[in-house]
Amino acid sequence: MSAICVYCASGPVAQDYLDLAAEVGTALATAGHTVVSGGGNISMMGALAEAARAAGGSTVGIIPRALMEREVADLGSDELVVTETMRERKRLMDERADGFITLPGGIGTLEELFETWTGGYLGMHSKPVVLLDHLDFYAPLLGWLDDLAARGFVSRRSLDRLLVADSVPKAIEFATAR
Repeated sequence: MSAICVYCASGPVAQDYLDLAAEVGTALATAGHTVVSGGGNISMMGALAEAARAAGGSTVGIIPRALMEREVADLGSDELVVTETMRERKRLMDERADGFITLPGGIGTLEELFETWTGGYLGMHSKPVVLLDHLDFYAPLLGWLDDLAARGFVSRRSLDRLLVADSVPKAIEFATAR
């Protein structure tokens, strides 16, 4: 099967978001996909990886050396890759993944989403980029993007490149479509 990179929060969040990450990890593993993540074992990132392994799946964590202690590295990962920089981390996450799913998260998650989405729009890859809009978490962002398109700053073609899902099954379907 394929490897799906999941971007999500690595800081304190409500239980609902931890449950969402675990649901995604379980669903990906059950479908036979490898989970690629940022290599942390706390918050949503940890819930994602732990659930994937509990469901019999394989995990690849990619973490910069500087974040090993700060994010508490996922030492239980089937493969833990330690990089020297954040840029190297993102490059390897991109290379190792066949598709991407973005869950709720903060500025780091948004930065990863925008970089991957932009790379696809510019033709640097043809992998699916999925935004899981759990309980309208990303509704304000999506509204802002539509406004940017209306003002001529974002093309409709680039907006169409971002696949928006409102459920875990739909997100996985989009991320694994070939």
